[in-house]
Order: sequence, then C-alpha cells, then structure tokens
Amino acid sequence: MNNCKQMYIAGRFVDGSGDTMTVSDPATDEPVATVSSASKEDLDAALEAAAAGLSVWRTTDPWTRSAVIRTVAELVRARADDMAAVLTSEQGKPTAQSKAEVLSAADQFDWCADEARRIYGRVVEARVSSDRILVRREPIGVVAAFTPWNFPALLPARKIAAALAAGCSIIIKPAEETPLTCFLLAAACHDAGVPAGVVNVVVGDPAMISGHLIGSPLVRKVTLTGSIAVGSQLMALAAAGLKAVSLELGGHAPVVVFDDVDPAAAGVQCAEAKFRNAGQVCISATRFIVHESISARFVDAFSERTRALRLGPGCDPSTDVGPLTNRRRVESVERLVDDAVDRGAKVTTGGRRPPGRDCGNWYEPTVLTDVSPPMEVLRTEPFGPVAPISTFAGFDQAMAMANASDYGLAGYVLTNDLARAMTASEALEVGMVGVNNFAIATAEAPFGGVKASGFGREGGSEGVGDYMVTKYVNMRIGHPR
Repeated sequence: MNNCKQMYIAGRFVDGSGDTMTVSDPATDEPVATVSSASKEDLDAALEAAAAGLSVWRTTDPWTRSAVIRTVAELVRARADDMAAVLTSEQGKPTAQSKAEVLSAADQFDWCADEARRIYGRVVEARVSSDRILVRREPIGVVAAFTPWNFPALLPARKIAAALAAGCSIIIKPAEETPLTCFLLAAACHDAGVPAGVVNVVVGDPAMISGHLIGSPLVRKVTLTGSIAVGSQLMALAAAGLKAVSLELGGHAPVVVFDDVDPAAAGVQCAEAKFRNAGQVCISATRFIVHESISARFVDAFSERTRALRLGPGCDPSTDVGPLTNRRRVESVERLVDDAVDRGAKVTTGGRRPPGRDCGNWYEPTVLTDVSPPMEVLRTEPFGPVAPISTFAGFDQAMAMANASDYGLAGYVLTNDLARAMTASEALEVGMVGVNNFAIATAEAPFGGVKASGFGREGGSEGVGDYMVTKYVNMRIGHPR
C-alpha cells in the first residue's frame, strides 16, 4: 500500500512542487504527516493527464470498466483496517466508525461497477419511415471534484466511482486536513488497473486549485461537497465557462418526534444518531422537534444517553465520540451554544470544552432545551456535537418548524402511524427522509438536497447520470436523391 503522503498524477505518486503542509491528529495536535502541495505546474500536469486518460477511458467498453471498478472495491475492503487507522489519525473519528466508512466507500465502487454496464440509450420512433432517432448517453468529460474532511473516504469515493462508471476522468482535491485517506483510494485505483490519468489527486491551497482547475477549458464538470459559501464561489467560477455543476452543501436536518412513539426509546435513538462523528455529518439529525406531551421524557432519555457517551481519541476502542477535526469547529460550536444560552436556552448536559484536555479539538456532547427561533443554532448548521430541542403542539406547526430553514438536505420522522409518516415525509422540504431510521445514506439510493443544500445526486442510478450528457442522432436510411 502506498505510504499515503504523495499526490497522484498521471498514474504516479509524486511530491508536489508547492509548499509543504502538515496533517495533524485532531485528538493531540501532533503531526501525522507532511505533504507537499500542488503548484499551478502540478495542476497543469494533472489536467493534461486527465485529458489523455479521458480519451482512453471513455472508449473502454463498459464491461471492462465494470471489472476494474469492482477490483477497486475489493482492494478497498481488503485494506479496510489499514485505511481506517489512517482515517482516524487525520480525521479523529472512532476507529470502528472509520472502518464502517471505508467499507461504505467500497460499496460505492461496487454499486457503480454494476451501473457502468447499465448506461442505456433508447430508440425513438420517427415520423418518417426512413428516419431513425437514436439517443445516447456519453461521458461528460474531465471532472474537477472537491471534497471536505468529515468523511475522507466515502465522499471522494462517491465522486470517483461515479465518474469512472460514466467513462469520465477526474481530478479530485480532498480537504487539506484529511488528504491521506484519498491518497489511499488513489492507490487502490492504481493497483486495480485504472489507466494512468483517469484518476488524479491533488492537494493544497483551495482557492488557487479551484480557480485553476475550474478555469481550464479541459474541465467540463465541477462537483463539490462543502459549505454554501464555497459552493457559491465554485458555481460562479463554473458559470464563466458554462460548466456543469453538482453541489451538496450541507444540511440542518429536522427530526420530528410524534407523540405515538416511546419517548425514552426515541431519546436514546436520537442521541446515538446525533453524535456520530462528533456531529460532523451533513445529514446529521440536528434540530429535534418533539411533541410537547412527551418532551420531558424525551429530553431526560436524550440527556442521559448523551452523558453516558465516552469522549476520547478515536484510536481508543472504548471511545464513542472523538474530537472535532479542526479548531474552527470547536470555536463555531462554542459560539452557537453561548448565543443560545444568552437568549434563554438551557444546557442539560455538556456545553463546554472538557476540562483537562488542553491539546486537540474537544467539545463536550451538548443538549439544549427551551430553544427558540431567534437563536443562531436553529439557523446555522452546527456541524458539531450540539443538539437543540424544541417542542410542538400540532402537525402543521411541526412541519412549519421543520421547514423553517434555508437548508433542505435530510429530514427525519419518528412515528408509528403510517398515514402520519407518509404525510410528514411528503411535507418535509428536503431531498431525503428517514422514517424511524437515521441510517439513510447508501450507495444504491440517490443522495442530495434541495434549497440551499444544493442540487444533483450521488448514489443510485441518478449518481452516474450526473456525469453524463445526452446525444441525439437523427439518421435517414439510404442516400439522398
């Protein structure tokens, strides 16, 4: 396995010619690796390689593409333990969660290996008997992809696997906090036989890299998982070249808990879902909207389960909640909690940086009650271990509260009433809904949002379709007279 400290360009692992940067363990602040970043010359090499790789890969038959992609999945699974250890060292989540993420990344390649053989065109009956109308699906071209640090295996895998299935080449820039895991994905692609130039991984200054790649006429598709601010910037860059864009820009998922569920069981279920990856999950349950008749028992159970979660380094098997990935997240969560408390919210547990942890990026899992709309925590995606709880009296009020957000990625409903579950899932203004289930991200289903959470889908048959264009051919049989 590659030593995971080098970029991958044109089928080779190389040091960049830009400045060096340090990857640190978020639990200790200790350095994990030193990585050299890309210069504009490195990016030009990646662009040239991707263009050359595209000419090879787009003409490779789908059965061959499928076999290669399947081999990537097999290699990722075989290397899951080692990859999980690297992931935890740079991102901080507990090792068990890291391994689950790596295996989910393998699932992306597995699913897309099948989809590569199921890219269908169609024949349309023409108005004239001598005409034939054909519709083809073709790869869009070179892809520039940008991924964040919260899921450094899964999020790059979603983009790489779909691009490969569609017949595209790709240049992917992982977050500077967590590049090492993406380098290991590149190693799996290399060892599986993906041709040189089809997959390239670069890292370094985000503004310089995004501007240079998106500004290149060789790039025809831009895909980002990230913040609204970055999405707006990249979309503006892409607009100048009329490039296709897909964006997944985070969420602020409401959880509507109706009065026909067991409040204690629901509280435990919600707490366990909320604090996975220290709350740094774009589809994380983040706004708990609980029927007023069961709210007291729900809050007690939620708070009790939260207090029982063990905070510690991800490499410790007994850890439930690891550190936040960077200091910015700690400061942001701290501001949200302080603002809520200043406006009248109550802290039932947590609400501070844990005593005695002077190194690393730590914040206690926190539960807030008496939360009201003026509080920033209801408007801004927390992306950390803080859970605001509100109450409602009726169905319409609950839906209004749930939809009172610019975000629209995921939403959740807890109820035992089928009609209520269906009505609520239809009323929520989101791209994905979980009913009595928080584990909704899966390779075979379309992942994406509405409103400020972006557009485009990853996963499912829709995910590969986002990397393709439609070509229409009108053919008249016989020579003109």
